[in-house]
Amino acid sequence: MSSTGPTARGRVRPVAAAARLLGGLALCGGAVALLVRSGTGLGPWDVLHEGLALRTGAPIGRMVIVVGAVLLLAWIPLHQRPGIGTLTNVAVIGLTVDAVLAAVPTPPGGGALALGYAAASVPMMGIGTGLYLGVDLGPGPRDGIMTGLANRGVPVWLARTWIESTALGVGWLLGGTVGLGTVWFALGIGPAVAWSLPRFRADWHRDTVATAGAPAPS
Repeated sequence: MSSTGPTARGRVRPVAAAARLLGGLALCGGAVALLVRSGTGLGPWDVLHEGLALRTGAPIGRMVIVVGAVLLLAWIPLHQRPGIGTLTNVAVIGLTVDAVLAAVPTPPGGGALALGYAAASVPMMGIGTGLYLGVDLGPGPRDGIMTGLANRGVPVWLARTWIESTALGVGWLLGGTVGLGTVWFALGIGPAVAWSLPRFRADWHRDTVATAGAPAPS
């Protein structure tokens, strides 16, 4: 059977989807770990994860998993339904955070390398988010809370602001790191995702159309 036959075509989409999903989530986990190692401050949710890690003695990646699992329970009253991407998100990002932290040491004395880690983290997170959301296999547990509230009439900007402000405030009270990296993440993540998502979603659409045997759009 030729490589362009129905069986081969049928396998392209799930394999590509899995690769993009796992690759995107791994990039997100790596971005979090680099921001941790920079020591310049974390994104709002990761301030909470770090604060919980400091209080419990557990690795921060494990707290990413625990918080994600707890948030899924909040999806129930909001009538949100998780997808494969949602469940994978809960595990893969946290595991990647701990793996990268084990492999990447803290830069001695901070300096240029620490700033480089912080600078790289936001574009990494943006690309990772675009990759995993672009395959439409389900949002992460944190984004699901936002969309669930939006479906009940809360403006998206207000839901996002309220959720992330709460995570940031609680995490800071628990001892999570807030600093210039937090500001960089808050200002940079929106444009990074806005740049990334339509590109990877468009690529996925072209792959799907071409796999089905129709000409890909220009």
